[in-house]
Amino acid sequence: MARDLRGFLKRLEERGQLRRINALVDPDLEIAEISNRMLQSGGPGLLFENVKGSPHPVAINLLGTEQRVCLAMNRSNPQELEELGKKLGMLQQPKPPKKISQAVDFGKVLFDVVKAKPSRNFFPPCQQVILEGEDLDLNKIPMIRPYPKDAGKIITLGLVITKDCETGTPNVGVYRLQLQSKNTMTVHWLSVRGGARHLRKAAENGKKLEIAIALGVDPLIIMAAATPIPVDLSEWLFAGLYGDSGVQLAKCKTVDLEVPADSEFVLEGTMTPGEMLPDGPFGDHMGYYGGVEDSPLIRFHCMTHRKDPIYLTTFSGRPPKEEAMMAIALNRIYTPILRQQVSEIVDFFLPMEALSYKAAIISIDKAYPGQARRAALAFWSALPQFTYTKFVIVVDKTINIRDPRQVVWAISSKVDPSRDVFILPNTPFDTLDFASEKIGLGGRMGIDATTKIPPETDHEWGEALESDVDVAAMVSRRWAEYGLGDLNLTEVDANKFGYDIQ
Repeated sequence: MARDLRGFLKRLEERGQLRRINALVDPDLEIAEISNRMLQSGGPGLLFENVKGSPHPVAINLLGTEQRVCLAMNRSNPQELEELGKKLGMLQQPKPPKKISQAVDFGKVLFDVVKAKPSRNFFPPCQQVILEGEDLDLNKIPMIRPYPKDAGKIITLGLVITKDCETGTPNVGVYRLQLQSKNTMTVHWLSVRGGARHLRKAAENGKKLEIAIALGVDPLIIMAAATPIPVDLSEWLFAGLYGDSGVQLAKCKTVDLEVPADSEFVLEGTMTPGEMLPDGPFGDHMGYYGGVEDSPLIRFHCMTHRKDPIYLTTFSGRPPKEEAMMAIALNRIYTPILRQQVSEIVDFFLPMEALSYKAAIISIDKAYPGQARRAALAFWSALPQFTYTKFVIVVDKTINIRDPRQVVWAISSKVDPSRDVFILPNTPFDTLDFASEKIGLGGRMGIDATTKIPPETDHEWGEALESDVDVAAMVSRRWAEYGLGDLNLTEVDANKFGYDIQ
Protein backbone atom coordinates (compact mmCIF):
# COMPACT_ATOMS: atom_id res chain seq x y z
CA MET A 1 0.00 0.00 0.00
CA ALA A 2 1.41 3.37 -1.03
CA ARG A 3 2.37 5.62 1.86
CA ASP A 4 3.47 8.75 0.01
CA LEU A 5 1.95 11.38 -2.24
CA ARG A 6 3.17 9.77 -5.46
CA GLY A 7 1.64 6.45 -4.57
CA PHE A 8 -1.69 8.11 -3.85
CA LEU A 9 -1.60 9.97 -7.18
CA LYS A 10 -1.00 6.63 -8.91
CA ARG A 11 -3.95 5.04 -7.15
CA LEU A 12 -6.21 7.93 -8.14
CA GLU A 13 -5.08 7.72 -11.76
CA GLU A 14 -5.70 3.98 -11.87
CA ARG A 15 -9.27 4.64 -10.74
CA GLY A 16 -9.90 7.44 -13.23
CA GLN A 17 -9.91 9.98 -10.39
CA LEU A 18 -6.99 12.14 -11.57
CA ARG A 19 -6.71 14.48 -14.54
CA ARG A 20 -3.32 15.73 -15.75
CA ILE A 21 -3.27 19.30 -17.13
CA ASN A 22 -0.44 20.07 -19.58
CA ALA A 23 -1.54 23.59 -20.55
CA LEU A 24 0.37 26.48 -18.96
CA VAL A 25 -1.46 27.72 -15.84
CA ASP A 26 -0.84 30.55 -13.40
CA PRO A 27 -0.69 29.78 -9.64
CA ASP A 28 -2.05 33.27 -9.09
CA LEU A 29 -5.88 32.81 -9.08
CA GLU A 30 -6.08 30.53 -12.14
CA ILE A 31 -5.32 27.18 -10.47
CA ALA A 32 -7.84 27.89 -7.70
CA GLU A 33 -10.53 28.90 -10.21
CA ILE A 34 -10.09 25.65 -12.16
CA SER A 35 -10.03 23.59 -8.99
CA ASN A 36 -13.10 25.32 -7.56
CA ARG A 37 -15.15 24.31 -10.61
CA MET A 38 -14.03 20.70 -10.10
CA LEU A 39 -14.95 20.85 -6.42
CA GLN A 40 -18.45 22.18 -7.18
CA SER A 41 -19.17 19.22 -9.45
CA GLY A 42 -17.38 16.47 -7.51
CA GLY A 43 -14.81 16.22 -10.29
CA PRO A 44 -11.44 14.44 -10.28
CA GLY A 45 -8.20 15.44 -8.64
CA LEU A 46 -5.91 17.64 -10.72
CA LEU A 47 -2.18 17.58 -11.45
CA PHE A 48 -0.95 20.74 -13.18
CA GLU A 49 2.29 19.80 -14.92
CA ASN A 50 3.11 23.17 -16.53
CA VAL A 51 2.99 25.93 -13.90
CA LYS A 52 4.00 29.50 -14.64
CA GLY A 53 7.14 30.59 -12.78
CA SER A 54 8.05 27.17 -11.35
CA PRO A 55 9.53 23.91 -12.62
CA HIS A 56 7.41 21.93 -10.17
CA PRO A 57 3.91 20.50 -10.80
CA VAL A 58 0.95 21.30 -8.52
CA ALA A 59 -1.51 18.69 -7.20
CA ILE A 60 -4.87 19.89 -5.92
CA ASN A 61 -8.40 18.58 -5.24
CA LEU A 62 -7.01 15.15 -4.34
CA LEU A 63 -9.40 14.98 -1.35
CA GLY A 64 -12.31 16.67 -3.13
CA THR A 65 -14.83 13.85 -2.64
CA GLU A 66 -15.75 11.61 0.28
CA GLN A 67 -14.77 8.62 -1.84
CA ARG A 68 -11.22 9.91 -2.30
CA VAL A 69 -10.86 10.76 1.39
CA CYS A 70 -11.81 7.18 2.23
CA LEU A 71 -9.29 5.95 -0.33
CA ALA A 72 -6.60 8.11 1.27
CA MET A 73 -7.37 6.50 4.63
CA ASN A 74 -7.23 2.97 3.19
CA ARG A 75 -10.96 2.46 3.67
CA SER A 76 -13.40 1.40 0.98
CA ASN A 77 -16.47 3.24 2.31
CA PRO A 78 -17.44 5.84 4.97
CA GLN A 79 -18.92 3.19 7.27
CA GLU A 80 -15.47 1.68 7.76
CA LEU A 81 -14.32 4.99 9.21
CA GLU A 82 -16.68 4.40 12.13
CA GLU A 83 -14.78 1.18 12.90
CA LEU A 84 -11.66 3.30 13.11
CA GLY A 85 -13.51 5.66 15.46
CA LYS A 86 -14.38 2.72 17.76
CA LYS A 87 -10.71 1.85 17.94
CA LEU A 88 -9.75 5.41 18.87
CA GLY A 89 -12.61 5.54 21.38
CA MET A 90 -11.25 2.49 23.19
CA LEU A 91 -7.86 4.19 23.46
CA GLN A 92 -9.40 7.45 24.66
CA GLN A 93 -11.53 5.97 27.42
CA PRO A 94 -10.51 2.36 28.02
CA LYS A 95 -12.91 0.36 30.18
CA PRO A 96 -12.21 -2.88 32.08
CA PRO A 97 -13.44 -5.71 29.83
CA LYS A 98 -16.44 -7.61 31.20
CA LYS A 99 -16.27 -10.40 28.63
CA ILE A 100 -13.47 -12.39 27.05
CA SER A 101 -14.50 -11.00 23.64
CA GLN A 102 -14.06 -7.44 24.94
CA ALA A 103 -10.61 -8.29 26.27
CA VAL A 104 -9.70 -9.77 22.89
CA ASP A 105 -10.92 -6.64 21.09
CA PHE A 106 -8.89 -4.37 23.37
CA GLY A 107 -5.86 -6.60 22.87
CA LYS A 108 -6.22 -6.19 19.11
CA VAL A 109 -6.29 -2.41 19.53
CA LEU A 110 -3.12 -2.48 21.64
CA PHE A 111 -1.45 -4.61 18.97
CA ASP A 112 -2.50 -2.04 16.37
CA VAL A 113 -0.78 0.63 18.48
CA VAL A 114 2.42 -1.39 18.47
CA LYS A 115 2.23 -1.73 14.67
CA ALA A 116 1.56 1.99 14.34
CA LYS A 117 4.81 3.04 16.00
CA PRO A 118 6.86 5.21 13.60
CA SER A 119 10.22 4.03 12.27
CA ARG A 120 13.39 5.87 11.15
CA ASN A 121 14.59 6.18 7.54
CA PHE A 122 18.30 7.06 7.39
CA PHE A 123 18.34 7.72 3.62
CA PRO A 124 15.11 9.66 3.15
CA PRO A 125 13.88 10.67 -0.32
CA CYS A 126 12.93 14.10 1.08
CA GLN A 127 16.66 14.97 1.34
CA GLN A 128 17.73 14.08 -2.18
CA VAL A 129 18.29 17.81 -2.84
CA ILE A 130 19.51 20.21 -0.12
CA LEU A 131 19.37 24.02 -0.47
CA GLU A 132 20.81 26.37 2.16
CA GLY A 133 21.72 30.01 2.52
CA GLU A 134 21.37 32.06 -0.66
CA ASP A 135 20.31 28.98 -2.62
CA LEU A 136 17.10 28.79 -0.61
CA ASP A 137 14.29 30.61 -2.42
CA LEU A 138 10.69 29.92 -1.36
CA ASN A 139 9.49 31.54 -4.58
CA LYS A 140 10.54 28.37 -6.42
CA ILE A 141 7.66 26.56 -4.72
CA PRO A 142 4.52 27.13 -6.84
CA MET A 143 2.37 28.46 -4.00
CA ILE A 144 -1.07 29.60 -5.07
CA ARG A 145 -3.07 32.76 -4.37
CA PRO A 146 -6.74 31.66 -4.40
CA TYR A 147 -8.76 34.90 -4.22
CA PRO A 148 -8.22 38.35 -5.78
CA LYS A 149 -8.07 40.21 -2.43
CA ASP A 150 -5.77 37.69 -0.74
CA ALA A 151 -2.64 39.32 0.66
CA GLY A 152 -0.22 36.93 -1.02
CA LYS A 153 0.80 33.35 -1.73
CA ILE A 154 0.01 30.68 0.83
CA ILE A 155 0.83 27.18 2.02
CA THR A 156 -2.24 25.31 3.24
CA LEU A 157 -1.50 21.57 3.42
CA GLY A 158 1.89 21.71 5.07
CA LEU A 159 2.56 19.75 8.24
CA VAL A 160 3.82 22.33 10.74
CA ILE A 161 6.10 20.50 13.17
CA THR A 162 7.40 21.93 16.45
CA LYS A 163 8.60 20.51 19.77
CA ASP A 164 8.15 21.39 23.43
CA CYS A 165 11.52 22.80 24.53
CA GLU A 166 11.19 21.20 27.98
CA THR A 167 9.58 17.81 27.40
CA GLY A 168 10.65 17.22 23.79
CA THR A 169 7.07 16.26 22.88
CA PRO A 170 6.40 17.10 19.20
CA ASN A 171 3.26 18.65 17.78
CA VAL A 172 2.09 18.28 14.19
CA GLY A 173 -0.56 20.69 12.94
CA VAL A 174 -1.98 21.98 9.67
CA TYR A 175 -1.94 25.80 9.63
CA ARG A 176 -2.01 28.45 6.92
CA LEU A 177 1.30 30.15 6.12
CA GLN A 178 1.78 33.37 4.13
CA LEU A 179 4.86 34.03 2.02
CA GLN A 180 6.64 37.20 3.23
CA SER A 181 10.02 36.99 1.43
CA LYS A 182 12.30 34.48 -0.26
CA ASN A 183 13.13 32.94 3.14
CA THR A 184 10.37 34.03 5.55
CA MET A 185 6.71 33.22 6.15
CA THR A 186 4.12 34.01 8.81
CA VAL A 187 2.03 31.25 10.39
CA HIS A 188 -1.63 31.70 11.31
CA TRP A 189 -2.61 29.55 14.27
CA LEU A 190 -5.00 29.85 17.19
CA SER A 191 -3.50 30.47 20.61
CA VAL A 192 -4.79 27.09 21.85
CA ARG A 193 -2.94 25.11 19.19
CA GLY A 194 0.12 23.04 20.01
CA GLY A 195 2.52 25.14 17.93
CA ALA A 196 1.41 28.34 19.67
CA ARG A 197 1.90 26.73 23.09
CA HIS A 198 5.40 25.64 22.11
CA LEU A 199 6.26 29.18 21.00
CA ARG A 200 5.04 30.61 24.33
CA LYS A 201 7.10 28.07 26.26
CA ALA A 202 10.17 28.87 24.17
CA ALA A 203 9.66 32.55 25.04
CA GLU A 204 9.45 31.72 28.74
CA ASN A 205 12.76 29.88 28.47
CA GLY A 206 14.44 32.60 26.39
CA LYS A 207 14.89 30.32 23.39
CA LYS A 208 14.08 30.31 19.71
CA LEU A 209 11.60 27.69 18.53
CA GLU A 210 12.75 25.23 15.88
CA ILE A 211 10.17 24.49 13.21
CA ALA A 212 9.84 22.28 10.13
CA ILE A 213 7.21 22.36 7.38
CA ALA A 214 6.65 19.08 5.48
CA LEU A 215 4.95 19.56 2.10
CA GLY A 216 3.53 16.93 -0.21
CA VAL A 217 3.03 14.10 2.28
CA ASP A 218 0.75 11.09 2.22
CA PRO A 219 -2.79 12.56 2.56
CA LEU A 220 -3.45 10.04 5.31
CA ILE A 221 -0.88 11.84 7.50
CA ILE A 222 -2.64 15.14 6.81
CA MET A 223 -5.90 13.58 8.04
CA ALA A 224 -4.16 12.41 11.21
CA ALA A 225 -2.69 15.88 11.84
CA ALA A 226 -6.10 17.49 11.29
CA THR A 227 -7.85 15.17 13.77
CA PRO A 228 -8.54 17.14 16.98
CA ILE A 229 -9.55 14.12 19.05
CA PRO A 230 -8.23 14.48 22.62
CA VAL A 231 -6.23 11.28 22.78
CA ASP A 232 -2.81 11.29 24.42
CA LEU A 233 -1.07 9.98 21.31
CA SER A 234 1.25 11.68 18.85
CA GLU A 235 0.04 12.58 15.37
CA TRP A 236 2.60 10.12 13.98
CA LEU A 237 0.99 7.33 15.97
CA PHE A 238 -2.43 8.50 14.81
CA ALA A 239 -1.26 8.27 11.21
CA GLY A 240 0.03 4.77 11.86
CA LEU A 241 -3.33 3.75 13.32
CA TYR A 242 -5.10 5.26 10.33
CA GLY A 243 -2.83 3.48 7.87
CA ASP A 244 -2.40 0.21 9.80
CA SER A 245 1.41 0.59 9.75
CA GLY A 246 3.97 2.99 11.15
CA VAL A 247 5.06 6.20 9.40
CA GLN A 248 8.68 6.39 8.28
CA LEU A 249 10.34 9.49 9.73
CA ALA A 250 13.61 11.25 8.94
CA LYS A 251 15.69 13.60 11.08
CA CYS A 252 15.93 17.11 9.64
CA LYS A 253 19.29 18.37 8.41
CA THR A 254 19.56 21.54 10.54
CA VAL A 255 16.93 21.33 13.30
CA ASP A 256 16.22 18.67 15.91
CA LEU A 257 12.86 17.59 14.46
CA GLU A 258 11.51 14.63 12.52
CA VAL A 259 9.47 14.75 9.32
CA PRO A 260 7.86 12.11 7.05
CA ALA A 261 10.73 10.61 5.05
CA ASP A 262 8.77 10.66 1.79
CA SER A 263 7.79 14.36 1.95
CA GLU A 264 8.15 16.17 -1.37
CA PHE A 265 9.55 19.36 0.27
CA VAL A 266 10.80 20.11 3.78
CA LEU A 267 11.41 23.65 5.07
CA GLU A 268 13.59 24.05 8.18
CA GLY A 269 13.79 27.21 10.26
CA THR A 270 13.38 28.98 13.58
CA MET A 271 10.95 31.38 15.21
CA THR A 272 12.05 34.17 17.51
CA PRO A 273 9.33 34.85 20.12
CA GLY A 274 7.81 38.27 19.62
CA GLU A 275 8.91 38.62 16.00
CA MET A 276 5.68 39.27 14.07
CA LEU A 277 4.46 40.59 10.71
CA PRO A 278 0.97 41.41 9.38
CA ASP A 279 -0.75 38.31 7.98
CA GLY A 280 -3.82 38.47 5.73
CA PRO A 281 -6.43 39.16 4.62
CA PHE A 282 -7.30 35.76 3.11
CA GLY A 283 -10.46 33.95 2.12
CA ASP A 284 -11.46 31.60 4.95
CA HIS A 285 -13.80 28.66 5.47
CA MET A 286 -16.71 30.93 6.43
CA GLY A 287 -16.89 32.19 2.85
CA TYR A 288 -15.55 35.69 3.58
CA TYR A 289 -12.21 37.44 3.74
CA GLY A 290 -10.68 37.41 7.19
CA GLY A 291 -8.89 40.33 8.77
CA VAL A 292 -5.23 41.31 9.06
CA GLU A 293 -3.48 39.95 12.13
CA ASP A 294 0.07 40.24 13.43
CA SER A 295 1.32 36.66 13.24
CA PRO A 296 4.54 34.88 14.24
CA LEU A 297 7.37 35.02 11.70
CA ILE A 298 9.39 31.99 10.58
CA ARG A 299 12.90 32.40 9.22
CA PHE A 300 13.93 29.46 7.04
CA HIS A 301 17.56 28.56 6.49
CA CYS A 302 17.27 25.17 4.77
CA MET A 303 14.99 23.55 2.18
CA THR A 304 15.28 19.93 1.12
CA HIS A 305 13.19 18.12 -1.46
CA ARG A 306 12.89 15.00 -3.56
CA LYS A 307 14.11 14.92 -7.12
CA ASP A 308 11.39 16.44 -9.33
CA PRO A 309 9.14 17.26 -6.37
CA ILE A 310 5.36 17.70 -6.55
CA TYR A 311 3.67 20.51 -4.63
CA LEU A 312 0.39 19.57 -2.91
CA THR A 313 -2.02 22.38 -2.03
CA THR A 314 -5.64 23.35 -1.44
CA PHE A 315 -7.59 26.43 -0.32
CA SER A 316 -10.40 27.40 2.03
CA GLY A 317 -13.76 28.97 1.24
CA ARG A 318 -17.48 28.40 1.09
CA PRO A 319 -18.23 24.66 0.71
CA PRO A 320 -17.74 22.44 -1.10
CA LYS A 321 -13.98 22.53 -0.54
CA GLU A 322 -11.48 19.82 0.29
CA GLU A 323 -11.54 20.77 3.97
CA ALA A 324 -15.29 20.06 3.98
CA MET A 325 -14.72 16.58 2.53
CA MET A 326 -12.08 15.92 5.18
CA ALA A 327 -14.56 17.05 7.83
CA ILE A 328 -17.20 14.61 6.54
CA ALA A 329 -14.72 11.77 7.03
CA LEU A 330 -13.77 13.00 10.50
CA ASN A 331 -17.51 13.19 11.29
CA ARG A 332 -17.67 9.42 10.79
CA ILE A 333 -14.65 8.88 13.02
CA TYR A 334 -16.12 11.07 15.78
CA THR A 335 -19.46 9.19 15.80
CA PRO A 336 -18.47 6.16 17.95
CA ILE A 337 -16.51 8.45 20.29
CA LEU A 338 -19.52 10.74 20.65
CA ARG A 339 -21.80 7.76 21.37
CA GLN A 340 -19.37 6.76 24.09
CA GLN A 341 -19.69 10.24 25.64
CA VAL A 342 -23.47 10.68 25.13
CA SER A 343 -25.11 7.27 25.27
CA GLU A 344 -28.53 8.22 23.84
CA ILE A 345 -27.07 9.48 20.56
CA VAL A 346 -27.69 7.03 17.73
CA ASP A 347 -26.02 9.06 14.97
CA PHE A 348 -24.93 12.61 14.21
CA PHE A 349 -24.11 14.60 11.10
CA LEU A 350 -22.32 17.88 10.45
CA PRO A 351 -23.63 19.13 7.06
CA MET A 352 -21.02 20.49 4.70
CA GLU A 353 -23.24 23.47 3.85
CA ALA A 354 -23.12 24.47 7.52
CA LEU A 355 -19.32 24.74 7.26
CA SER A 356 -18.91 21.23 8.73
CA TYR A 357 -19.27 22.40 12.34
CA LYS A 358 -21.76 25.28 12.61
CA ALA A 359 -24.85 23.02 12.65
CA ALA A 360 -25.19 19.47 13.93
CA ILE A 361 -28.06 17.05 13.39
CA ILE A 362 -28.41 14.40 16.08
CA SER A 363 -30.69 11.38 16.16
CA ILE A 364 -31.59 9.81 19.51
CA ASP A 365 -33.49 6.80 20.77
CA LYS A 366 -35.98 8.85 22.74
CA ALA A 367 -37.15 7.29 26.00
CA TYR A 368 -38.24 10.16 28.30
CA PRO A 369 -39.42 13.78 28.13
CA GLY A 370 -36.73 16.44 27.85
CA GLN A 371 -34.20 13.97 26.47
CA ALA A 372 -33.64 15.91 23.24
CA ARG A 373 -32.64 19.03 25.18
CA ARG A 374 -30.32 16.99 27.37
CA ALA A 375 -28.68 15.43 24.28
CA ALA A 376 -28.11 18.86 22.71
CA LEU A 377 -26.50 20.23 25.87
CA ALA A 378 -24.34 17.12 26.23
CA PHE A 379 -23.23 17.39 22.60
CA TRP A 380 -21.88 20.91 23.07
CA SER A 381 -19.62 19.73 25.89
CA ALA A 382 -18.72 16.26 24.61
CA LEU A 383 -15.65 17.15 22.50
CA PRO A 384 -13.67 20.40 22.16
CA GLN A 385 -14.35 20.65 18.41
CA PHE A 386 -18.08 21.16 19.09
CA THR A 387 -17.50 24.31 21.14
CA TYR A 388 -18.36 26.56 18.19
CA THR A 389 -21.40 24.62 16.91
CA LYS A 390 -24.20 27.21 16.73
CA PHE A 391 -27.21 25.01 15.95
CA VAL A 392 -28.08 21.53 17.22
CA ILE A 393 -31.16 19.83 15.74
CA VAL A 394 -32.31 16.68 17.53
CA VAL A 395 -34.52 14.17 15.68
CA ASP A 396 -35.89 10.66 16.26
CA LYS A 397 -33.74 7.65 15.34
CA THR A 398 -36.17 6.85 12.49
CA ILE A 399 -35.06 10.00 10.62
CA ASN A 400 -32.20 9.68 8.15
CA ILE A 401 -30.11 12.62 9.31
CA ARG A 402 -28.13 12.66 6.04
CA ASP A 403 -31.31 13.25 4.00
CA PRO A 404 -32.19 16.98 4.23
CA ARG A 405 -35.74 16.25 3.05
CA GLN A 406 -36.39 14.10 6.11
CA VAL A 407 -34.73 16.57 8.49
CA VAL A 408 -36.73 19.54 7.19
CA TRP A 409 -39.91 17.45 7.42
CA ALA A 410 -39.12 16.61 11.06
CA ILE A 411 -38.55 20.28 11.91
CA SER A 412 -41.71 21.37 10.11
CA SER A 413 -44.00 18.70 11.54
CA LYS A 414 -42.65 18.18 15.07
CA VAL A 415 -41.48 21.61 16.26
CA ASP A 416 -43.44 24.31 18.09
CA PRO A 417 -40.92 27.18 18.22
CA SER A 418 -42.29 28.51 21.52
CA ARG A 419 -41.76 25.14 23.20
CA ASP A 420 -39.02 23.33 21.28
CA VAL A 421 -36.44 26.02 20.56
CA PHE A 422 -34.05 27.13 23.28
CA ILE A 423 -31.16 29.60 23.10
CA LEU A 424 -28.01 29.87 25.20
CA PRO A 425 -26.75 33.48 25.05
CA ASN A 426 -23.22 34.82 25.44
CA THR A 427 -21.25 31.62 24.88
CA PRO A 428 -17.72 31.28 23.41
CA PHE A 429 -17.83 31.92 19.68
CA ASP A 430 -15.66 31.50 16.61
CA THR A 431 -13.79 34.78 16.02
CA LEU A 432 -14.15 34.25 12.25
CA ASP A 433 -17.95 34.28 12.53
CA PHE A 434 -19.13 37.77 11.59
CA ALA A 435 -22.76 36.93 12.45
CA SER A 436 -22.20 37.54 16.16
CA GLU A 437 -22.75 41.01 17.60
CA LYS A 438 -19.53 40.73 19.59
CA ILE A 439 -16.55 38.96 18.05
CA GLY A 440 -15.76 35.87 20.12
CA LEU A 441 -19.10 35.83 21.96
CA GLY A 442 -22.48 34.64 20.69
CA GLY A 443 -25.53 32.46 21.20
CA ARG A 444 -26.40 28.84 20.46
CA MET A 445 -29.73 27.37 19.47
CA GLY A 446 -31.12 23.93 20.21
CA ILE A 447 -34.12 22.58 18.28
CA ASP A 448 -36.10 19.60 19.55
CA ALA A 449 -37.53 18.00 16.40
CA THR A 450 -38.42 14.70 18.06
CA THR A 451 -41.89 13.25 18.54
CA LYS A 452 -43.32 14.73 21.75
CA ILE A 453 -44.45 12.61 24.68
CA PRO A 454 -46.27 13.63 27.91
CA PRO A 455 -45.73 15.96 29.66
CA GLU A 456 -44.10 17.66 26.64
CA THR A 457 -47.57 17.69 25.10
CA ASP A 458 -51.05 17.14 26.52
CA HIS A 459 -52.60 15.65 23.39
CA GLU A 460 -52.09 12.51 21.35
CA TRP A 461 -49.51 12.67 18.59
CA GLY A 462 -50.57 11.74 15.09
CA GLU A 463 -49.66 8.31 13.78
CA ALA A 464 -46.97 8.45 11.08
CA LEU A 465 -47.95 7.18 7.64
CA GLU A 466 -46.28 3.93 6.66
CA SER A 467 -46.69 1.39 3.90
CA ASP A 468 -48.32 -1.95 4.55
CA VAL A 469 -45.40 -4.28 5.30
CA ASP A 470 -46.75 -7.27 3.36
CA VAL A 471 -47.73 -5.21 0.31
CA ALA A 472 -44.35 -3.46 0.30
CA ALA A 473 -42.55 -6.82 0.35
CA MET A 474 -44.74 -8.12 -2.48
CA VAL A 475 -44.08 -5.05 -4.64
CA SER A 476 -40.34 -5.49 -4.10
CA ARG A 477 -40.57 -9.09 -5.27
CA ARG A 478 -42.60 -8.18 -8.36
CA TRP A 479 -40.68 -5.01 -9.30
CA ALA A 480 -39.07 -6.51 -12.39
CA GLU A 481 -42.39 -8.15 -13.34
CA TYR A 482 -43.91 -4.67 -13.58
CA GLY A 483 -41.32 -3.85 -16.24
CA LEU A 484 -39.56 -1.39 -13.91
CA GLY A 485 -36.41 -3.38 -13.20
CA ASP A 486 -34.23 -1.03 -15.26
CA LEU A 487 -35.01 1.95 -13.01
CA ASN A 488 -32.48 2.74 -10.26
CA LEU A 489 -34.46 4.31 -7.44
CA THR A 490 -31.38 4.78 -5.24
CA GLU A 491 -30.04 7.63 -7.40
CA VAL A 492 -31.92 10.81 -6.51
CA ASP A 493 -31.66 14.00 -8.58
CA ALA A 494 -32.52 16.84 -6.20
CA ASN A 495 -33.16 19.20 -9.13
CA LYS A 496 -36.28 17.17 -9.99
CA PHE A 497 -37.81 18.28 -6.69
CA GLY A 498 -37.59 22.02 -7.16
CA TYR A 499 -33.99 22.53 -6.11
CA ASP A 500 -31.45 24.31 -8.29
CA ILE A 501 -28.12 22.66 -7.50
CA GLN A 502 -25.43 23.27 -10.06
